[in-house]
Amino acid sequence: MGRRYFGTDGIRGTVGQAPITPDFVLRLAHAVGHVLKETEARPTVLIGKDTRISGYMLESALESGFNSAGVDVVLLGPLPTPGVAYLTRAQRASLGVVISASHNPFADNGIKFFNAKGSKLPDAWELAVEAELEKPPVWVDSASLGKTRRLEDAAGRYIEFCKSTFANDLTLKGMKLVVDAAHGAAYHIAPKVFHELGAEVIAIGCTPDGLNINKGVGATHPEALVKAVQEHKADFGIALDGDADRLQLVDADGRLYNGDELLYLMADDRLGRDEHVPGVVGTLMTNMAVEVALKSRGVQFVRAKVGDRYVLEELEKHKWILGGEGSGHLLALDKHTTGDGLVSALQVLQACVRSGKTMAELLTGVTLFPQTLINVRLTPGQDWKSNTRMAEETKAAEAALGDSGRVLIRASGTEPLVRVMVEARDATMAQSCAQRIADTLKA
Repeated sequence: MGRRYFGTDGIRGTVGQAPITPDFVLRLAHAVGHVLKETEARPTVLIGKDTRISGYMLESALESGFNSAGVDVVLLGPLPTPGVAYLTRAQRASLGVVISASHNPFADNGIKFFNAKGSKLPDAWELAVEAELEKPPVWVDSASLGKTRRLEDAAGRYIEFCKSTFANDLTLKGMKLVVDAAHGAAYHIAPKVFHELGAEVIAIGCTPDGLNINKGVGATHPEALVKAVQEHKADFGIALDGDADRLQLVDADGRLYNGDELLYLMADDRLGRDEHVPGVVGTLMTNMAVEVALKSRGVQFVRAKVGDRYVLEELEKHKWILGGEGSGHLLALDKHTTGDGLVSALQVLQACVRSGKTMAELLTGVTLFPQTLINVRLTPGQDWKSNTRMAEETKAAEAALGDSGRVLIRASGTEPLVRVMVEARDATMAQSCAQRIADTLKA
């Protein structure tokens, strides 16, 4: 059975269009409540949100839906997605709920869930919720209705948690940082975390108005961060996305570092402290240079499907702790149960402070391979998988690249597109190989 509502990261869409409507969200919470009560008599759920104006409406709908099923609710207010995951675990709650569409514009919103341990839930749980949605609602009697309260110090608790992941014997004193919260969920949290660890902080993207989340700022628009770092002559720039689970970092020269490079830095710091790093998980899109560099140091590297939930699945399967995506979703499972932009930033800054080196110096010898990505739009009914010309051209490209590159061909999950990606040490070769493969798919 396929999922009707849940995607790779909860349920997401345009506000006012199915399924992101208050009536559906109320039904969703009611259904989730019934699933929870199959294993727990009186569940408690935490609800956090980002800064979108629609968060008020959806929060009210969730609250009513849970209460109607006999579930107690604790409102956290604006809080990063990983903050909700942390507090769900710390408060011994039954479930954590986040109202956010992450890096999307303000007109979108979504709902995602964490289990009692602060981890994302499996497909089987989502299917159980979808099955419950097909049933008529069953309201509990008045005496059994859930209650709602607000956790007033949610932000402060999460700030202290973030600080606890930074080494006690280190400080950020003497460091000037630009912190960009994308006018999102970390607007009142991110500047305080770095300031309280000793840094001088210049905050941008920290004045949300309900409509400006991710607009021209944050991890998806790092040009604002680069400009601010150069203007203020800062040592580093840190950009988060709307729900603060994604990270981009900029150095004093204005150079932007992606998630692949940051993942390597996190592994390198641990290796430098003689910690055992048996393996690291990336995705199908992780730059090959990172894989080559890690393997040269005796660290295994495994690729998961694109999506942080799949990275997490591989980490749990291998019992490893480090993984991530080029987009800046990074996982350090000895620090947190989910991707956390603030915790990841602290891990990288910690490596720089401890070593006395810049990110560029720490990445000497890890030069990203040039990548060429070509999107080919398919005609209705086009069977690209059985295209023999494409198969032959792909085989020829792989032979030509040898151990110095790779070919990745995959269908888009949201559009009628095939994505042809070729990575090689030589940019010209990557471009020519990708173009030849893409041409075989064009009608």
